[in-house]
This record gives sequence, C-alpha cells and structure tokens, in this order.
Amino acid sequence: MAGLALELDALQVRHPSAAATSPAALRPLTLRIAAGEQLAVIGPSGAGKTTLLHAIACALRPASGRLLIDGEDPWSLPVRHLQRLRGRLFLAPQVPPLPPRQRTVTALLAARLPALSLWTGLRSLVRPVGAADAHAALERFDLGDKLWTRVDRLSGGERQRVGLARALLAPAGLWLVDEPLSALDPTRSRLAIDTLTTSARERGVTMLATLHQVDVALASFPRILGLRDGELAFDLPAGEVTRDHLLRLYVQFEHELAGAPPVPPEPEMAAARPATVVVCR
Repeated sequence: MAGLALELDALQVRHPSAAATSPAALRPLTLRIAAGEQLAVIGPSGAGKTTLLHAIACALRPASGRLLIDGEDPWSLPVRHLQRLRGRLFLAPQVPPLPPRQRTVTALLAARLPALSLWTGLRSLVRPVGAADAHAALERFDLGDKLWTRVDRLSGGERQRVGLARALLAPAGLWLVDEPLSALDPTRSRLAIDTLTTSARERGVTMLATLHQVDVALASFPRILGLRDGELAFDLPAGEVTRDHLLRLYVQFEHELAGAPPVPPEPEMAAARPATVVVCR
C-alpha cells in the first residue's frame, strides 16, 4: 500500500460541541507531508495534537482552510468515495475501541474490513480469515500467545499493543497513531515504536504519531512538529530541535519574560540526543 501525501492549507478546526466564541482547537495550520514520511507531533496537553489526527482522519470537518489527501479534498467527495478514502486511513486512538467479549484474533482482523466484501467480513466473525497474519502481527509486538484470548482478559498495555498491531493488517497508506505508549513500560515502548516505524518504512506508509515522550520522538522520527495552543510552534528535523525549542513549547512564556527562574521541564522532556538537546532535570 503506497503512502498518502497530505497538504494542509490554513486549516482551522473547531470541535462540534465548542462554543462559537471559544478559540479554535486548531488555528490556521499549513503543512506539507510527503508520501512515506514519518513525523512525531509533540506538545503539552491540550495543544491540539489529537484534534490534528482526527482532522486528517476525516473525523472532524474543517471550519476553514483546506485538507488535501493525495491531492483530493475529502469533504468535496461523494459519500461513497469519502468512505473509500477513509478505508485507506488508519487511526489508532490512545484507548483502542476493542469489543471486550471478542477474541483478540477477531478484533485484529477487523482492521481488514475496508478491503473485504460484506460476506467475507461476516464469515470472518465466525471463522477468522487470516488468523496466521494476525498471529504474525501480534508476534511483532510480543503478543503471539494472546491470539485466541478474549479482549477483556488482556491488560491495559496488552490492549494498547493489540490496537497498534491492527495497523499491520489495515489496508491503509496513512497511519495516525495517538499516544501509542501511554500504557507501556519503557521496554515495551521501544519495541512498539520500533515495530511501527520499521513496518511503515518497509511498506512506504505515511505515519504521524503524537507523543508525550519527547526523547522517543527525537530518537525515532526524522521530523518533529511542535504544537502549542492549537498553533504550529515549529516544524523541524529532529536533529535541529534544541533545548530552547522545547522550553518554549512546554514552559510558560511569562517565566522567561519576567526573568524568573525557568520552570523545571517535565520528565518527558528528557532528550535522547544530548549532543543536540540538553534539558536539565
């Protein structure tokens, strides 16, 4: 599956439930992302990271501006064509929507539904079609022994890894991964992020991942987007992200302007590339 290219031109997004007078969740945002690129999106909570993924996934309609996916404006397409396009996008939310009474194999193979006929999809609910592929995907996340386990018997971290393993089975050219490491320990985090980035590179898939772990983002992704208050703070190669960029992204500006001692950065800001970025604990 070839990767999808993205163009965002002055894209502004409001949540449907937000008051008309409240600030937009995403301010006018302009980006160009080539097919097959891998980007990490970092920033403080409430910066608009998840909103950005949902907008690109065609789950939130822009209030203004334009989104193009492989040169097409999804919101100008007929409904059937929009559904087909959504089948080429894979969104992995922080908490994967896995039915608790389903077996893991069934929950995994649901990722293939956009490419299956209705009859094949229904038949797979009874007798899974592609169980060997599901097992191979789980093995990549060190979960091969959970293939036939019910979802409600998995731990939170195991469910999160199952949600990520679905990407390996989806017929998608764009992976949008929201906080994939929130329930994982450091060892599982490294395995998960390495599996995702390696698999995306092998397939030529475009990948955007939101991360609170800045060290992981800098070490694993060649391009970093910094979001703050719904605006793009920076868009840089990982090697050019400096301590100053991170402090301005995560620390209140008032402390610097008033000459007060800087607020200690959160542990998640510990940089993995001390030669480039040094953040004091």
